[in-house]
Amino acid sequence: MAAAETQLYAKVSNKLKGRSTPLLLEPLLAMGFPVHTSLKALAATGRKTAEEALAWLHGHCNDPSLDDPIPQEYALFLCPTGPLLEKLQEFWRESKRQCAKNRAHEVFPHVTLCDFFTCEDQKVECLYEALKRAGDRLLGSFPMAVPLALHSSISYLGFFLNGGPADVIREFAMTFATEASLLAGTSVHFWIFSRVRGHGLNLRLKNLTRASFLSHCSLQKYCTVKPCTKQLHLTLAHKFYPHHQRTLEQLARAIPLGHGCQWTAALYSRDMRFVHYQTLRALFQYQPQNADELMLSPGDYIFVDPTQQDEASEGWVIGISQRTGCRGFLPENYTDRASESDTWVKHRTYTFNLAADLNSRKDGEASSRRGGEFLSQTARSLSGIQALQATVARKSVLVVRHGERVDQIFGKSWLQQCSTPDGKYYRPDLNFPCSLPRRSRGIKDFENDPPLSSCGIFQSRIAGDALLDSGIRISSVFASPALRCVQTAKLILEELKLEKKIKIRVEPGIFEWTKWEAGKTSPTLMSVEELREAHFNIDTDYRPAFPLSALRPAESYQEYVDRCTASVLQIVDTRLQDTGVILIVSHGSALDSCTRPLLGLPPRECGDFAQLVRKIPSLGMCFCEENKEEGKWELVNPPVKTLTHGANAAFNWRNWISGN
Repeated sequence: MAAAETQLYAKVSNKLKGRSTPLLLEPLLAMGFPVHTSLKALAATGRKTAEEALAWLHGHCNDPSLDDPIPQEYALFLCPTGPLLEKLQEFWRESKRQCAKNRAHEVFPHVTLCDFFTCEDQKVECLYEALKRAGDRLLGSFPMAVPLALHSSISYLGFFLNGGPADVIREFAMTFATEASLLAGTSVHFWIFSRVRGHGLNLRLKNLTRASFLSHCSLQKYCTVKPCTKQLHLTLAHKFYPHHQRTLEQLARAIPLGHGCQWTAALYSRDMRFVHYQTLRALFQYQPQNADELMLSPGDYIFVDPTQQDEASEGWVIGISQRTGCRGFLPENYTDRASESDTWVKHRTYTFNLAADLNSRKDGEASSRRGGEFLSQTARSLSGIQALQATVARKSVLVVRHGERVDQIFGKSWLQQCSTPDGKYYRPDLNFPCSLPRRSRGIKDFENDPPLSSCGIFQSRIAGDALLDSGIRISSVFASPALRCVQTAKLILEELKLEKKIKIRVEPGIFEWTKWEAGKTSPTLMSVEELREAHFNIDTDYRPAFPLSALRPAESYQEYVDRCTASVLQIVDTRLQDTGVILIVSHGSALDSCTRPLLGLPPRECGDFAQLVRKIPSLGMCFCEENKEEGKWELVNPPVKTLTHGANAAFNWRNWISGN
């Protein structure tokens, strides 16, 4: 290395001391991953930990675009926190409920400081440094209160930021843009080049000269950041129907602006390839049946180009998985529309906190900078307490479909197959249960209220055992009055060793859509007394949201949706003191009708609903968690895996012998 080059490298190395890039990149290079894909993985995961980047690389092992030199796009936002954020989120929910979704619902409440710009993967660390420098420089002059003035037009509603406070915020944005453009230079390239040549960590780049390596890294490209020079604003609604303007204005005026607010500058990134795509979120597990189909797990995000769906048949779409980068067909009714910002990645934040003086802030800088956030010690301590309180108070709901029912295997005439002429039960096949509970009106009442099959009993026990291993803490159990649901709940509780501690609350409001039930009269279900006589631990003091006598035969779809909504909301609201998981054991339809009200989603179209429910397997699960920080419920991965098995046809040895 020439003297001038050595001098430059020494200068660059000093700049890099204390930064996280080498510490995060080095273990990935040591595993043999190429430099460019390692940097890509770090950028895509927010440069938080090497473990997250490694998981991303494993997930994208079959991604055809993994080697493409496509950088992320970055943007800087000023985001409210605390009481003001809660009121804004309340406006978000109410405006969506009363006036339908508009463009503002695609993104969280924010003020745009620097709109999206590209930055090469190896230069992203410079953006973090620029954020910290800009924040430290403007911290003393940042306004203690930011006045918000409501502005309304035929297609826009929001708060304008004016006067001196707005000028300071613009200066912060300008400082960040200037620092980012200056810092995003050549330093990281030289560090990487030295590691590759010196240690041979990447065989594909080991023999490169410095000139060719710099060419590979596109050194001539610089990061250009443009601060927002227009009117600073916090959008409340955008591109809404004109007749909704008055309602939206009334909701906006109800937002109390006197609440305190701590403002946070947040750096986000997104995949620039999918800016104009629709984003779908997988609601259920899907196992591909063909090589050109995508595998789905609940919570996966899928990017779909509406202009490229000619190859897809009805009910299917072609999309690209964010988790794997792979492209393929997927059933559209397994997904729901997600918000644009759901796939954005938060990199770093700078919180403006004026409660502590500058000296204590500087003294505590080393200990307060953790996980990429620049906070004062006071703010860090408060946020830690708040996070702990939110975790403890967080509510969760696990909705489970019952196990395999006996008529699902043996058809509508199953009861005739297992009944003697005098009305007694016998077991003609091992998949029939060993016995049936006693019913006051005899065996015939089982015809439209079938029990679990032997395999259904086995499925329920497997699920309960898996829940026990997962460490999940069930605090209460609600079940549809259908026998198969109460049986499934009992078996799960037995495997959890909770059958004596937790009583099953029978809730008729989450019973199956009665239009799908046979007969023109209300289904004949076992009473609470009959269930107790059959040794089910039923809570006789529970008052259901929807009484059994109110179930109507052949109800409309809207009536079904309304009773499920009312029931699940009462279940959640009446369990305010629960710190564990609320278990709801019901029918396949409940995985949709009992979760969408929590997620704030409208009912599906009836046809889509019917098509979706047919594909839900026995012991299918949906898991909802309340996100108090964002004021909404979210679908997350269930605590256990799905149960998949094949069919086992009936076998008659006599036919086998005669056919030999």
